[in-house]
Amino acid sequence: MDTRGVKLTWLGHATFKIQTPGGKTVLLDPWVQGNPACPDNLKQFDKIDTMLITHGHFDHIGDAVALARRHKPAVVCIPETANWLGSKGVENLAEMNKGGTQKVGDLEVTMVHADHSCGILDGGKIIYGGDPCGYVIRFEGGFKLYHAGDTAVFGDMKLIAELYQPDLACLPIGDHYTMSPREAAYALRLLGVQTVIPMHFGTFPVLAGTPDALKQLTKDITGLEIIAMKPGDTLG
Repeated sequence: MDTRGVKLTWLGHATFKIQTPGGKTVLLDPWVQGNPACPDNLKQFDKIDTMLITHGHFDHIGDAVALARRHKPAVVCIPETANWLGSKGVENLAEMNKGGTQKVGDLEVTMVHADHSCGILDGGKIIYGGDPCGYVIRFEGGFKLYHAGDTAVFGDMKLIAELYQPDLACLPIGDHYTMSPREAAYALRLLGVQTVIPMHFGTFPVLAGTPDALKQLTKDITGLEIIAMKPGDTLG
């Protein structure tokens, strides 16, 4: 597909590194050091300009504090997660909430709903991290990406389609903790996108959903492109 100058690299699980047309580096759901799917040569960063966090589970926030302290990016997240990050010395917090849109660097970011749980493990205790979320990100040139975060399918994905009309969706398919291919196939019908990147599968044995299963369940959707990336692959 034509990403209009956006380069999207999958680092495994739900973590993506994005290069914007203007040369900025965006990291989505920063979990690299403990991420068994992330290639070793991609676990270090020259710079991070913007960081987006969907929720506070370890497999989405595991390296947020260390990377934010080192690179000083603008950090987009829900207020409760921002409060926790601030208590750990993270600066440049660009908190927001669902339904809101803000300009962050060369991005326009809208926070949307996700149907999941959220708790931050800190010192052996679970701290409330606010609601989980997804993001619709608009890049220079008009390209729009929907990263669903960890979620079940929910009917208001149709509202995301109608309001924001994403060009590309990153959807979890692993099952057990998120949608399986069955629910993700229904989500694609609600979203109406023509291109999807499956994510949040295969990292652990319990995340058994596969892109092939999603392809089988969506054979009837005319024009749908399912991009089955391997960790380290880049689109754009």
